[in-house]
Amino acid sequence: MPPTTAPVSAPVPPAWRLVHDSIAHWAQVQPQAVALASECEQLTFAQLHQRVQAQAAQWGQWDGEQAAPTVLLPLHLGVVEGLVQFLAVLASGRCAAIGDAAWPPAIAQSVQAAVAALPPYRAAAPDLMPFYIGFTSGSSGQPKGFRRHHRSWVESFAITAHTFGAQLTGPVLAPGRISHSLFLFAAMLGLWTGRGARVQEKFSAETTWAQLQQAPGSTLVAVPSQLLLLMQMAQRKGWAPLAQPSLVLISGARWMREHTPQLQALVPQARVTEFYGASEASYITWMDVADRAHPQTVGQPFGNVQLRIGPTPHRSLPVGEVGRIWLRSPMLFMDYVHALDGSAAELHDGWLTVRDMGWLDAAGQLYLCGRESRMLVTQGKNLFPEEVEAWLLAQPGVAQASVIGLPDALRGLRIHAVLHGTDLPAATALAAGCRAQLEAFKTPRRWWRWQGAWPQTRSGKTDTATLQAAVAQALAGQPPAALQPWR
Repeated sequence: MPPTTAPVSAPVPPAWRLVHDSIAHWAQVQPQAVALASECEQLTFAQLHQRVQAQAAQWGQWDGEQAAPTVLLPLHLGVVEGLVQFLAVLASGRCAAIGDAAWPPAIAQSVQAAVAALPPYRAAAPDLMPFYIGFTSGSSGQPKGFRRHHRSWVESFAITAHTFGAQLTGPVLAPGRISHSLFLFAAMLGLWTGRGARVQEKFSAETTWAQLQQAPGSTLVAVPSQLLLLMQMAQRKGWAPLAQPSLVLISGARWMREHTPQLQALVPQARVTEFYGASEASYITWMDVADRAHPQTVGQPFGNVQLRIGPTPHRSLPVGEVGRIWLRSPMLFMDYVHALDGSAAELHDGWLTVRDMGWLDAAGQLYLCGRESRMLVTQGKNLFPEEVEAWLLAQPGVAQASVIGLPDALRGLRIHAVLHGTDLPAATALAAGCRAQLEAFKTPRRWWRWQGAWPQTRSGKTDTATLQAAVAQALAGQPPAALQPWR
């Protein structure tokens, strides 16, 4: 194992121990500076502070004698009003749960019941009180809530400033719904730093472009699919490169590094960084993008993160060996709320694993293989579908790809690839390329093309279970209309 140091906390202004503490400060120091702006509404820091305090007064201040309750915010609020309500709940001393407007009524009711049934919570310090519950897609189909205390995000804000402070010179763009924790965090980062946040009711490449043009020194926080749409629109419309952004932070999914030169040409003055993290962990590692980087590397740990690889954090594997990724940091979540399932993270003596598998090199760089639950055993060897999917997605014409395994008497599992795209390469060409670039056992044996909308979970990730069921149906002689063999 490479040497590691104990996690350290980045310096935080002494008075700012709660996530919403900065609002009053900036309202006094720069009252007329823009705090929040969307397509529909704009608030200065003074206006934001006033609205938050007025709404908090309606909630009534928590008296500190009883455990603070949790409030599930209305699901259909606009993004600015949603942030105002979120901050108001925090200012009243309560915890805010943010759901998804796309939930069916039955799921919304189930989550509401789970939130209402939470037992009283008491903490040793105010910044260890819960302030936020977000939701991710659970393997059961029910949203899985993760609860956080103030300190975890205050530490996240602080390490962001410590790592990227030289580039945090303008507003933070958060072009997604705040039901996605990445965009909620980005908006709150803009408020915390006093730079303000630019938000959107619904992602639009044109709106994002306009917001970037109007915001010198801006930071864009985006998922890869948003950046691809932005680049495609810029190319289609012949837009000139953007000189304004100073920082682009990419997360939420693997960045397709073959697009790095195009992105860097679009934002030539910006530092472009991808980071690996999780809802339960916040930041884990980061790296400045490089198109020639090892396809599995996700960079170095943040300064307040410690990593180990092994079956447990106390049984570390040697450098280069694949195992569970364990981390320790002050940014970890508290616990789960609603729909706990087999995909849950595991805590062990202060160390957390989200059940991702990877390895460390001698320099302490982390390489991510994939999720433990997706690992396939074929021909007696371990295969991580994410590695093959990343290679497939780098091929021209492949818009989406999913690699799955189904029972096979000879190999244990037969590897199938389901592809989506308007101009797919021939399966024979893909198989030959896969054999040449990856090990032969990782090459899919059967190829399929998906027509129509690509199946996705509510969080926007590929719905692997739906695709696996469709392939199983096809092998049983009842192929769904959207699935066809590809040759």
